[in-house]
Amino acid sequence: MSMWSSFFAAGGWPMIPTALFGFLLLAASVLYALRSDPRWARATTALGAVTLAMGVAGSVIGICMSLHYLPQVEPPRQLGILALGVEESLHGTLMALLCVTVAGVIAAAGHLRARA
Repeated sequence: MSMWSSFFAAGGWPMIPTALFGFLLLAASVLYALRSDPRWARATTALGAVTLAMGVAGSVIGICMSLHYLPQVEPPRQLGILALGVEESLHGTLMALLCVTVAGVIAAAGHLRARA
């Protein structure tokens, strides 16, 4: 099974607020691109920061939880389980980075459109 087939579920509950903030970020960037209103530019910047912060916070929470429960795993399997836990925990940061990247491209297009 590839990472992408269970990407959202593997990231755990922090993926929900990260996705929500990411959706709002994308919506704000589209509105800025269409309307060129400076308020949407500020909203895009703020939502980008919040999306990144939630993505990183979700990853930190996931890594902490992986480390917390690691002693309950038999020693020969601990490294593999830790690697899997860290990999799944990083899904939130990856999703946040993807949202911010796409929103940045959209906002840049809107900025160029406004200057033309």
